[in-house]
Amino acid sequence: MNRFRPGRFIGITVGALAILLIGVYGPATLLGPLPAATATRVTPAIDDASPFPPVLPTQGGSAVVALDTPAPGATTPDASAIAGTAPIAVGGSADALPMASAAKIVTALVVLDAKPLEVGTQGPKIPITTADYQDYIDYGNSGARTVVVFPGELWTETELLQAMVLGSSNNHADTLARWAFGSIDAYVEAANTWLAANGLAGTTVADATGLHDASAGTATDLARLAGMAAADPVIAELLSQPASALVGQRGVDNTTAYLPDEGITGISRSYTDAAGVCFLFTARVGSADSVFTFSGAVIGEPDYDTLTTDLTALMASARAGVSELPVLAKGDAYVRFSTPWGATSAGTVRASKTRFGWQAQAPGAATVTLDTFSTGRAGRTIGRVSVEAAGTPVSAPLVLDRTISAPGPGWRLLNPVPMIIALLAERR
Repeated sequence: MNRFRPGRFIGITVGALAILLIGVYGPATLLGPLPAATATRVTPAIDDASPFPPVLPTQGGSAVVALDTPAPGATTPDASAIAGTAPIAVGGSADALPMASAAKIVTALVVLDAKPLEVGTQGPKIPITTADYQDYIDYGNSGARTVVVFPGELWTETELLQAMVLGSSNNHADTLARWAFGSIDAYVEAANTWLAANGLAGTTVADATGLHDASAGTATDLARLAGMAAADPVIAELLSQPASALVGQRGVDNTTAYLPDEGITGISRSYTDAAGVCFLFTARVGSADSVFTFSGAVIGEPDYDTLTTDLTALMASARAGVSELPVLAKGDAYVRFSTPWGATSAGTVRASKTRFGWQAQAPGAATVTLDTFSTGRAGRTIGRVSVEAAGTPVSAPLVLDRTISAPGPGWRLLNPVPMIIALLAERR
């Protein structure tokens, strides 16, 4: 019979624990993964960058939208995503309001979508019908803007557009709509489909001229519409040319030009009793090296004196608000790291990022994305920081400002809990 020997049992137990310690605990702590550094978000001190929001009228409706600056050698802004661009600011009513001849810019864009033109060409010759001539008589008798036509004349597509866009000719708007779509009703259906498809769902038309009170749009939509017109090369070419006699046709006064000395390019300027004074435009501020371009709409103004005062105030606010914005400064810390063994470091912006734009409001809160790590040399990229400035996200890499070194074997052996937790976490 074997007798229980306490000494032998203790010896075996101690030996087993020693083997376990040497074979498992030692490798687990000495060779296993280190716990990840703990990140704590911090907010750096922001340089004084007081916002200068656009000064917009409180009556009627108004809005301004940033446009991409034309590329070198280009004359028009980039048309991409204009419809989806959030406005820099909106003033007055956000509801759809009668838009007067701003509707003719819809007509121009919709007709050009259906009947495209190459820049510098005249397009097809379009006969003036009896209905076109009757429009000229009827609109003239009602006091609405017209450009004279006679039955049997041939006008090119470019000439019709010039008379409508520059001369705000109501009879030419109807002529273009009938020629391109067969009837005014068919044009209205196509135009409303085009508006919805281009993200301008707050705007509807009931005619090609804007004389109908039901042709109405929101200021935001109309500011975007102005940008889309400026980005269309055919319309941009029309607007860039001085008002002069049409080749072989009637003279056309340029009704769009207004306050060019302020940096404004008019796209549509009109008045009706229901709509008041309505003005679509683009504007540029800055220097030769840095230019900020935006489009705008002001609708429902009581008179032209008020329009002048409001546009002058808007452009003054633009010159104050547009600048090189210090968005992300080199060395600014957005996160601090600490480790269980006492090492510390910070995640700082690797290189300064600026943006030339309109500081209409303070930059938004920063968004930080981080890698998971335990150690790293100074200068290692460990994530990114992104902040929205002037309506555009700006981001930069974050790097460690000092090295986080691994702890020595003593710390590993004396701190089994965090070491084992890190090991288990790696194997999940």
